Amino acid sequence: MFHAALLNPFDTVLYHLINGLAGHSVLLDQVMIFFAKDAPEIYALLFLIAWFTLPKPDIQRRHALIMAGLAGILALIINLIISHIWFRPRPFTVFPKGSFNQLIPHSNDASFPSDHASGSFGFAAGSWGHNSRWISRTFTVIAIIVMVARVFVGVHYPTDVIGGMIIGIFSGKVMWKFSRWIFPLSSFIAKIFRFGPKTTAVTKEEKHSSTL
Repeated sequence: MFHAALLNPFDTVLYHLINGLAGHSVLLDQVMIFFAKDAPEIYALLFLIAWFTLPKPDIQRRHALIMAGLAGILALIINLIISHIWFRPRPFTVFPKGSFNQLIPHSNDASFPSDHASGSFGFAAGSWGHNSRWISRTFTVIAIIVMVARVFVGVHYPTDVIGGMIIGIFSGKVMWKFSRWIFPLSSFIAKIFRFGPKTTAVTKEEKHSSTL
């Protein structure tokens, strides 16, 4: 495994610019902590809201939701592979104490790429062009907030979250290449919840004619 912090002016300046906003407003701090920590739970909740509020016959957009979730999972798998090849220390272990604000506790695992950013943008990109605008736009706005929040609370460099965004978008595009193989599973899951087009009842006359 290759270890390197690879500090650069872009990361250093932008990290301190965004992270320097922390600690001045209790409300802003709490909002950013919420998005930085609870992104998976936020997307799970949005998934359920969308799943149960889409029109009942609509399997295609429910399939798009499942594809978005799978894109987020693929992004995390890619992150795991990268982090085992290149270990980048967290900024709170590199910058001098007192030069940053760390608002949440965090283990000293690999900083690049950001799992939260990758998963969030995997979810967002997986819905682009395939789902209702309110769903894809909501997913995207939250993904952007999560990106900023992870730097704001002090646990990622800007390039960590930018890298995560790229991986998430890539995962969303790749996942849709396998859509036709996954659709039967999506359809089966939707039907468990009694979603999908209603089948027309077969009349006695139709049954009789089919036996002739």
